[in-house]
Amino acid sequence: MRKLLPLLTVLILTGLTPVQAEEAKPFADAKEIDLVTILPPPPANDSAQTKAELGEVLTLQVTRTPEMVANAQADAVEDVWRFANVMGPEFNKDRLPKFSAFFDRVVATEGAVVDPAKDVFKRPRPHQLSDLVKPAVKISNSGAWPSGHTTVGTLMGIVLSNMVPEKKAEIMARAWDYGNNRIVGGIHYRSDVEMGRIAGSVIAATIMRHDDFKAEFAEARTELRHSLGLPDLAH
Repeated sequence: MRKLLPLLTVLILTGLTPVQAEEAKPFADAKEIDLVTILPPPPANDSAQTKAELGEVLTLQVTRTPEMVANAQADAVEDVWRFANVMGPEFNKDRLPKFSAFFDRVVATEGAVVDPAKDVFKRPRPHQLSDLVKPAVKISNSGAWPSGHTTVGTLMGIVLSNMVPEKKAEIMARAWDYGNNRIVGGIHYRSDVEMGRIAGSVIAATIMRHDDFKAEFAEARTELRHSLGLPDLAH
């Protein structure tokens, strides 16, 4: 209890509850971006496509290397700091408070938009369809269509590459791997990942028009570019 007192004192003085301190407000939700009307329905469980995709998951299960498994497990975390390997050592959460808070909102947007669509589409994940599938990442039993991790990876990649266009190719390649690792991990089919890339692109295109996004993006971009030793971009 003594350890909690300093934190509670700060929260009281700032007018924040522990829940408020942790939550980030999405830039959009499923009412604005209705993926059920944008994405096609998933293939049937007994379709040739699903059977082929299940075969790919099972093949990867016996061919994936320890390094591939480690990468898939590391990418199970949904945050922008997974791009550190392409952004460099100055890409550090402690150095980038505005950037970090901004991307907390970006990540929250994915859940607000994607989760309701998953509940409607209700596509079973590979391990739910076949007992032969042994995922190498944490089990999830939410709907598979679209892949939320791929959606947020694509969304983060697009936004981040707009901040640092000098690294756009590397950033988007990293975002692509982020999605692929859901197949490697055995928790998604390839078409789930493809739909996630579409969803992430649609969300990015939509929220980039919002005034609050524009304002916070500009501040986060300036902070990031200064930290990376890059010149400011013309507006």
